[in-house]
Formats: sequence, C-alpha cells, structure tokens
Amino acid sequence: MSEQRFIELEIKVAYQEDLVQDLNQIVIKQQRQLDRLEATCKMLHERIKNLQDTAHEEDVDQTPPHY
Repeated sequence: MSEQRFIELEIKVAYQEDLVQDLNQIVIKQQRQLDRLEATCKMLHERIKNLQDTAHEEDVDQTPPHY
C-alpha cells in the first residue's frame, strides 16, 4: 500500500472516532432523558393510584342519598 492510502485510512478512522464519540454523547443524553421520563411516569402513576384510592374510600364512606 502506498503512503497516501495509509494517510486516507488514518483520516477516515479519525473521523469515525469523532463520530462515535458524538453519537455516544447523544446516547448518554437520551438515556438521561429516558430516566427522567420514567421517573415522572412512575410518580404520576402513584399519584393517580392514590387519587383513585382516595376517591374509592370517599365513595365507600358516604351513605346513599335516600337514607
């Protein structure tokens, strides 16, 4: 192989390394976003469950209007 061919391959490898690093940073950022969204969904699920439990308890404690 010629010297020029080696230089071209080294350049391509350098660009690919930069691209892999950039993509890795994007994946890290997206994983953080997913973690936050999952935590938010879990919190909302718990709040809805608590509201449903509270509403159910209020319904059970109330006597029907005809009594």
